Amino acid sequence: MNFQTFIHHIDSIKKASLLAEAAHELMMPPERRGLMHKIDFAKIQPKQAAVMMLVYPKNQMAHLVLIQRNAYPGVHSSQIAFPGGKIELADADFTQTALRETHEEIGILPTQIELIRPFTEVYIPPSNFMVYPFLGYSNSELIFQPDPAEVAHIIELPLMEFLSDENVIVQNMDTSYSKSIDVPSFKLQGHFVWGATAMMLSELKETLRNLS
Repeated sequence: MNFQTFIHHIDSIKKASLLAEAAHELMMPPERRGLMHKIDFAKIQPKQAAVMMLVYPKNQMAHLVLIQRNAYPGVHSSQIAFPGGKIELADADFTQTALRETHEEIGILPTQIELIRPFTEVYIPPSNFMVYPFLGYSNSELIFQPDPAEVAHIIELPLMEFLSDENVIVQNMDTSYSKSIDVPSFKLQGHFVWGATAMMLSELKETLRNLS
């Protein structure tokens, strides 16, 4: 997708009805559906985080930035994700969290990002986080400065590549829900993206594909 085409669609994106759970389910392991019906969020009180789905031009084409997290002793070690992280007391709202974390993780200043809209939150059972995604864009090409303590690799993903159904696969893997199950995933530039990030990507994909 040409970046100017994406810019042309911003007003439509702002007005679009989000598909929420219907889009999430396209990239959701079947076992998760049963688990979600049993969760009492008032009882477990999830921690809160926010991420930025950032679109920007590169060679005049619209790109989306993802990160590969560093390896560490934790449930999200080496996973593909959006830049973002947990809310801090100094953050006024989830928007500020997403902007602050994007700056800290990949070096993009909040002043370089125009916010388009929030997308539907996604719950992550293994870490007990409720994650609030935001869609934003930058008008200029970006120079990333990843934090080496958190980011192993920057993935610059053309939107046209992301929107292709050829990148949707099913892989058999172990998850927090069950062992050796079939999990819908995106295969993007040699990386497998599944779980919460894939669910957020699915809602973004369906929103962009439904634009007139």
